[in-house]
Amino acid sequence: MTVKKSPSGSTMLAWTPVAVMTVVAVVDLTAGPDVGLLPLVSLGPAFAGLVGGWRRTAVIGLVALLLCVGLGLYNGLFDRPRGYTAMASVAGVTGVGIAAAVMRSRRERELASVRSIAEAAQRVLLRPVPLTAGPLQAAVSYTSALAEARIGGDLYEVVASPHGVRVIVGDVQGKGLGAVETAARVLGAFREAAYDEKDLVRLGERLERSVARELEDEKFVTAILAEIGHDHRVVLLNYGHPAPMVVHRDGTADFPEPPAYALPLGLSAHGGPGPEPFPVPFVPGDQLLLYTDGVTEARDEEGGFYPLAERAHLLEEPDVHRALDALREDLVRHAAGPHHDDAAMLLLRYQGHDGAGATAEAATVADPAR
Repeated sequence: MTVKKSPSGSTMLAWTPVAVMTVVAVVDLTAGPDVGLLPLVSLGPAFAGLVGGWRRTAVIGLVALLLCVGLGLYNGLFDRPRGYTAMASVAGVTGVGIAAAVMRSRRERELASVRSIAEAAQRVLLRPVPLTAGPLQAAVSYTSALAEARIGGDLYEVVASPHGVRVIVGDVQGKGLGAVETAARVLGAFREAAYDEKDLVRLGERLERSVARELEDEKFVTAILAEIGHDHRVVLLNYGHPAPMVVHRDGTADFPEPPAYALPLGLSAHGGPGPEPFPVPFVPGDQLLLYTDGVTEARDEEGGFYPLAERAHLLEEPDVHRALDALREDLVRHAAGPHHDDAAMLLLRYQGHDGAGATAEAATVADPAR
């Protein structure tokens, strides 16, 4: 059975100028010249300038002018200044409408250019993660708090290195271009150090030095590093970041906490204990969800936080990408409105086959826009 689609909003707006001029003409012919509706014909080009291009606006304006002349002659208005005033009104509104259409088209082109640049920046900064890395399947979801942005202050990366699969998820303090620039620096340092450093703590120290050199005014980056080898465990290093969620084969979930939380990246000058690596069992069938606080701090209409632990069952979907999509859709429904903070989620599923080795990355990648 074929379902008929209702007219789209853009189609209705496109026909608005014609509809307005038709209504004005019918009412004018019905009510007579004494009502004085003729200047309202200028509403046609006025609406055309808001929704159409300058050529279409000019055509609508010409039609409105001809209609004005026709109605003026029919009503005998050109014996008085009234008819000429109506024509001047239509011509003036048409000119303004054409100018508005030109300016709107220019802004739309600029916006399209900015969006294409943002998409290119996303591909460079937040590259799609490997679909598989060693024994793991990976999926990622990213939602920016800025309505027109594609990237923000949250960051993630998966690197299949000679030392195991290494992962980072982080959250830069603040928003806007400054946060994006900081995220780019952190990711650049991680991508290089993940291959070079044999020890996860040394990798973290290298990130700390890189961030401390660049950040000023008490800015910082919370982050969590993870390393998955072939010993059925994941080693975590936490820099003031929300604890990850481990979903076990039996459906239970827990949030492994570090022995002591270290200060976020960029605050080492303030002293305090350094991060302590701590291993967590991670066996075939388990899943590891790394996320930023934009997930757990998303509020519903009554102010309640998102209950991530209660949503672990959504990750039971056999396809890892559909599982993360289901969780993201549930998060959007819970928030019931625009996000007030960036929200990133990275899901790793242990498939239990490690014959390929952790150094092999898949040629295909996962789309971060899921």
